[in-house]
Amino acid sequence: MSDEKDKGKWAKKGPPPALPERRRRVVFDVGETDTRATPTRVKTGKNRTAQSARWLERQLNDPYVHKARADGWRARSAYKLIELDEKFNLIPNHGRVIDLGAAPGGWTQVVARRGAAALVGIDLLPMDPIEGATIIQGDFLAEGMEDHLIELLGGAPNLVMSDMAANTVGHKQTDHLRTAALSEAAAHFAMRVLAPGGAFVTKMFQGGTENEILTLLKQSFKDVRHAKPPSSRAESVELFMVATGFKG
Repeated sequence: MSDEKDKGKWAKKGPPPALPERRRRVVFDVGETDTRATPTRVKTGKNRTAQSARWLERQLNDPYVHKARADGWRARSAYKLIELDEKFNLIPNHGRVIDLGAAPGGWTQVVARRGAAALVGIDLLPMDPIEGATIIQGDFLAEGMEDHLIELLGGAPNLVMSDMAANTVGHKQTDHLRTAALSEAAAHFAMRVLAPGGAFVTKMFQGGTENEILTLLKQSFKDVRHAKPPSSRAESVELFMVATGFKG
């Protein structure tokens, strides 16, 4: 993921509230309550399936979930973008950013706090307003949407990001292919709208086809890498593809 030349590349972009210092690797102090307490167990019941019980149990025992609530983030996924930005310096100072599949807004919040000049978040789902961002409920693939988003930004974006994932069905290969399709659509969108030198980051599920998107991105970006930030659950098959230096 990283090598020796990555060291010392973490650039500060200002002191946004509730954000850790910018350094090579984020270490979050989740406190003794979250890390040492006896894990909460959730039982199945009349109105709760085994799958929903496992999800709820994981949420109740996840220190990032508790910290996100305390820090004012809408989702724990905010920490993934924070960590990716610290490593790859993705969020441009006073630049323009598009967040695809933005709901519930964790990534949009991070970019807004880190000082983007113009920021648009778009999702099929409704989303509460975020100060410093324009929120659009719609399909980023809809006819005319690319031009509309660029117009809202006041120019081509310097960063396109996507934390989109298809609803899982429990079949690993099917889940992988469905999310890969979203990632590929986001990649083609990014390559159509990005300003030269811009960056793209997207979520992927490991499963075999991620190398096809890697090859696609290498044709249009100077540097393309896989990354799994520390806040991504160890058991999760998700990883992020980070492409920088758009050739235009």
